[in-house]
Amino acid sequence: MGPKSTNFEDSPETTGPFPFHPGAIVIATLSNPREKFWGAVLSLAPEGLSIRGIELASLEDLVSLIREKEPYTLNVIFFPMHRVERIELDQPDGNIPSLAQRFSERTGLDAAAILNSRAQNQAVQKGPSS
Repeated sequence: MGPKSTNFEDSPETTGPFPFHPGAIVIATLSNPREKFWGAVLSLAPEGLSIRGIELASLEDLVSLIREKEPYTLNVIFFPMHRVERIELDQPDGNIPSLAQRFSERTGLDAAAILNSRAQNQAVQKGPSS
């Protein structure tokens, strides 16, 4: 037998019965208008996808807000299934880190904990007002 395959299906996040379970960090590509969102799955049903996250184009702004200890809010949003073009797990690709890994490296915070938290901005708070 040859070496064991290291493809997508072998990763720990996908060995369960359903890889897009609540809490999974994903990148959702949407149509009409074309957008990409990064976030944690809240639910995936025939009616659509609910996630807590941010538009991918705003990810650097979120990182900057967190690094500067400024307040921020993640969106909780529902996308009807007719808009969902693609959903992919946020995973590293060879030597290229996942968005969650990049987020954690730049902010020092666990992306999964932030994206799956109902309370926003608890990990990053300003000091007492003068």
